[in-house]
Amino acid sequence: MGELKYEISQNAYIKLVLHSLRHKTAAVNGVLVGRISPKDDGLVEISDSVPLFHSNLALLPPLEISLIMIEEHYVAQGLSIVGYFHANERFDDVELCGVAKNIGDHISRYFPQAPILLLNNKKLEAVTKGKDRSPVMQLCVKDASKNWRVVGADGGSKLLLKEPSANVVLSDYISSEKWKDVTDVDDHLDDVTKDWLNPGLFN
Repeated sequence: MGELKYEISQNAYIKLVLHSLRHKTAAVNGVLVGRISPKDDGLVEISDSVPLFHSNLALLPPLEISLIMIEEHYVAQGLSIVGYFHANERFDDVELCGVAKNIGDHISRYFPQAPILLLNNKKLEAVTKGKDRSPVMQLCVKDASKNWRVVGADGGSKLLLKEPSANVVLSDYISSEKWKDVTDVDDHLDDVTKDWLNPGLFN
C-alpha cells in the first residue's frame, strides 16, 4: 500500500479547496471520486470530488445517505468513492481529528486504498502569493497497523496534481471569489434545487 500514488484532477482539487474557503470558520469535508488506474501502475486516479458538509460533520445518517447518492450517480461512469477530504476549523490545525479518521475508516471499508487529504492552510496561503506549485493538502494513509499517518516529506511525490498549473488556476479562482458559487450536500439537503454536482462551477 505504501507504493500507491494518488493523482488528483484540477477540477476535483479546486472544488474542495473552494469549498473550504466558502466556509472559512467551519470544518468542512468532501469525498474523492475516481478509480484505480487501468494501467495497473499503482496509481489511484481522482477524477472528481463532492463537497459534503459544513455543519454537523459527525452525524452518520446524512453521511450514509450522501455516500449512497454519490455512488449511485458515479457508478455509470465506472467511478466510485476512493477517498476523503477534510479541512479543520482552525487555520493552524494540521492534525487529523477523530471525525476525519472515523469517516476515513468508513470509506476504507469499501475502498481499502482510500486516503485522507487534509487541507494545509499555510500551503494554501503560499499558493495565493504565487509561491507554491505543490498540493495544498497533506496525504494521509493507513499504515500496517491500520492507523492513519501523514505521509512524510516525500508526500508530495505520492500525491500528484494531474495538471501542473492547478495552483495557478486555483489562485485565479480565489481572487475572483469563485468560492461563493460552491454548493455542498449540506446545501442540497436544505434546498433540493441546489445541485451538489456543481455543474456550472468551471464554466
